[in-house]
Amino acid sequence: MNPNADKNVLGTELQICCTSPMTGFFRTGVCVTGSQDRGTHVVCARMTAEFLTFTKSQGNDLSTPVPGSSFPGLNPGDKWCLCASRWKQALDAGVAPPVDLMATHEAALKFVSLADLQQQAISL
Repeated sequence: MNPNADKNVLGTELQICCTSPMTGFFRTGVCVTGSQDRGTHVVCARMTAEFLTFTKSQGNDLSTPVPGSSFPGLNPGDKWCLCASRWKQALDAGVAPPVDLMATHEAALKFVSLADLQQQAISL
């Protein structure tokens, strides 16, 4: 294991979230962050219809394709690297999508507790 590898919220090596559609702030399929990522896109979540409706109502439409940005639009069941603060907002509203803990970056713990993430974890 690479000791310099990014870690997930469980303290192990960060896993790939999704490559179809290609996700991540850097579009690498991994929920890593950096100084350019003001939204801290580190929560790997499986989209639900309820969450997509909620985030659209908050001004972030993730379901409509944006061809000029190579954004395909998301559907329920797709996995995507979400902003940690948006996921927390959805949690507080009762519509947080399920989380892949192995693919959620440890930086998410600055915004939300491990216990909250574990309660919403995708069953493997």
